[in-house]
Amino acid sequence: MQTKITMLILGLILSATAFAAPTDSLKVSHWKSDIQTGTNLNQASFSSNWKGGGVNSIAVGLFFNGHANYENTRLSFNNDLQLQYGFLKNDGQSLRKNADRIFLDSKLGYKISPHWNLFASTNFAAQFDKGYEYKKDAVTGEEKSYLISRFFAPAYLTNSIGAEYKPVSYFWLRFGTGTLRQTFVTDTTLYHNVPKNYGVDIGSKVRNEIAFQFIASFDKDIAKNMNLKVRYAAFANYETLRAIDNRLDVLLAAKINKFVSVNLSGTLLYDEDMDYHIQTSQTLAIGLLYSISSK
Repeated sequence: MQTKITMLILGLILSATAFAAPTDSLKVSHWKSDIQTGTNLNQASFSSNWKGGGVNSIAVGLFFNGHANYENTRLSFNNDLQLQYGFLKNDGQSLRKNADRIFLDSKLGYKISPHWNLFASTNFAAQFDKGYEYKKDAVTGEEKSYLISRFFAPAYLTNSIGAEYKPVSYFWLRFGTGTLRQTFVTDTTLYHNVPKNYGVDIGSKVRNEIAFQFIASFDKDIAKNMNLKVRYAAFANYETLRAIDNRLDVLLAAKINKFVSVNLSGTLLYDEDMDYHIQTSQTLAIGLLYSISSK
């Protein structure tokens, strides 16, 4: 377990090193990179006699998106790192997070035809902080919090090999015929509030699954200063093909000017190891944006 975590941390460090490569070296190589970082801030306040109703609130979000890609005649190496964390404070309630994501995807590809590649990839998904479910006590009516997630509980490490179809630069399909996914739940008491324990056997900290994975990605500027990203992933355990995990992420980002942007994002998720119903999330944010690009 400690060895796996050490290898994962090393991989993150190596990816960060690639993103931070000196601009001069990028100009004389096959590397292309870009970084976007910024913050979103939302605030509302009302006087005590405001008849329209409302709750004083403040919300802050931080994000980092980075890409570092290498490509020559046949060989390609693509890296995508996304970090996101946000919290909100409503008057009369405790501080609560409203965004939390760690996402790293690295893929090594070898071109076998104009539109087809063989690939090997590693994907890591987790969160930074504790997550809670809030419920009111049936007797007292008092709101209570229940821990349902935290760092590395759950976390997903997925290694895959297969074929990739890429007809154009902004769209590709991956067929991961040989995929190993490891689900980590390092908090062995979490099952008290999450009976399904994210698919990991109670008392264990990791679950291994051999599966088929399909991923479709679309990333294109659909108008001036407006970008659309769509990513769909399906994961089918070869032992239980009936229960297929599905996740769809959509992000529409528009730049108002060099430093201000508006983002509309949504996620649709179905995973029986979490819940038998579809999960959804949606956010709309306006904030400051800082970009660095080396082409």
